[in-house]
Amino acid sequence: MTAFALVGARVFDGAGLRHGRAVVVAEGRIRAVLAEKECPSGVPLRRIEGLLAPGFIDIQVNGGGGVLLNDRPTVEGVRAIAAAHRRTGTTGLLPTLVTDTRERMAEAIAAVRGALAEGVPGVLGVHLEGPFLNPERKGVHDPRLMRRIEPEDEALVGSLGAGRTLLTIAPELTTPDVIRRIAGAGVILAAGHTTASYEVMAAARAAGLTGVTHLFNAMPPFMGREPGVIGAALDDPELWPSLIVDLFHVSAPSLRVALEARGWERTILVTDAMSTVGSDIASFMLGDREITRADGRLTTADGTLAGSDLDMASAVRNTVAALGLPLEAALHMASRAPAEFLGLGDERGRIAPGCRADLVLLDDALRVTETWIDGVSSEDERTTA
Repeated sequence: MTAFALVGARVFDGAGLRHGRAVVVAEGRIRAVLAEKECPSGVPLRRIEGLLAPGFIDIQVNGGGGVLLNDRPTVEGVRAIAAAHRRTGTTGLLPTLVTDTRERMAEAIAAVRGALAEGVPGVLGVHLEGPFLNPERKGVHDPRLMRRIEPEDEALVGSLGAGRTLLTIAPELTTPDVIRRIAGAGVILAAGHTTASYEVMAAARAAGLTGVTHLFNAMPPFMGREPGVIGAALDDPELWPSLIVDLFHVSAPSLRVALEARGWERTILVTDAMSTVGSDIASFMLGDREITRADGRLTTADGTLAGSDLDMASAVRNTVAALGLPLEAALHMASRAPAEFLGLGDERGRIAPGCRADLVLLDDALRVTETWIDGVSSEDERTTA
C-alpha cells in the first residue's frame, strides 16, 4: 500500500484534540503523526475537512443492514453487518449472538472464525450474549433457551481460535471456578441479564470477570442496602461497564449520575444494534416475536425494548448533546475504552505511530463522512465494489 498523509482536519489522537497535524499512513498502520510542514517529501497529501478520530469499536452488535446474526450465522451475514455499521463510523465490532441454542452458538462462532480468516473488514471477534443468563432479567431474550453453563459449553465458548470472544453471563448462576476456567482460556466475561448481589459480583471479579453489559438494563435497580450489579459497577474502578446511550434504554439524568460517579475513562459506548441499523426495514422477527421500529426505538408488541436502532455516531452525538460530556470523552468511550477492554489498546483506539489505521472522519455535526480500515478508505471500497 502506497504511503499517504491526511492533512487539514482536527485530529483526536485518543488523548486530546490536535490542530495542524499530518497523519501518515503506510501498510495499513499509522507511520507518524507530525506537524503538516514536517511531512516527509514524496508522501502524497490528502486534504480533508472536519474531525479525524480513531474508528469506533462496538462490542455489542446483534445485526445491521437488514441482517440479524441469529438468523444468518454465516460469513456473508457477518460481512453485511460489519459493512452496515462501517457507514456510521464503526471500524471494529463484535457481531453478537442473542440467547440461542448450543448449535446456533457453534454456527455463529464458526461464521466469525471464517470472517476473521477471510479478513472481513472490521470484524474483531464475537460476543455471546447468553444463553447463560437469568430468566428473571430476560429482557427480550427467550427464557426457554436460558440455561446454566455445562462442561461442553466451556469448550465451545473458547473455540473461536482468533480475535476476541466476549461472553455475557449471570454470575449468580455459575461458580467462581467456572468463571476462572473460562477467563483462563482467554474469554472476556461480563455480567448481564442478572440479579447478582454485590458480593457475588465481587467473587466473580476476583475470578476474572471484567465487564458489565448495558449497565442499568436487565438488572435490579440500585438500592441503599442492596447495591447489586449497578453498585458494583459504580464502586469498582477496574470494571468496564457499557452503556446504551439512545436515551430510551436509560434516561439522560441516570447516565449523567453514573458517569459522574465512576468517570468515563473506563466506560464503553455500545449500540446493542439490531438488523434495522443501516436498513429501511420497519419490523423483523426475533425468534417467534415481531419487533417493530418506531420513533427511534425497537419494541415487542407488549412494549419491551428489543435491542436498539442506534449507531455509534449517534451514540457519540447523544453523549455530547444530551449528557454534556466533552467531545473528547465521547470519542474515548467509543474507541479507546472498548479497545482497552478487549486487550487491543496497543494498536486500536488511538491515532499514534504503530497503531492500525482504523479511522473515522466526522463533519462539524459529528456525522460520518468517511472511514478507513487498515488504511483502506470507504471511498475506495465503494469504487471497487
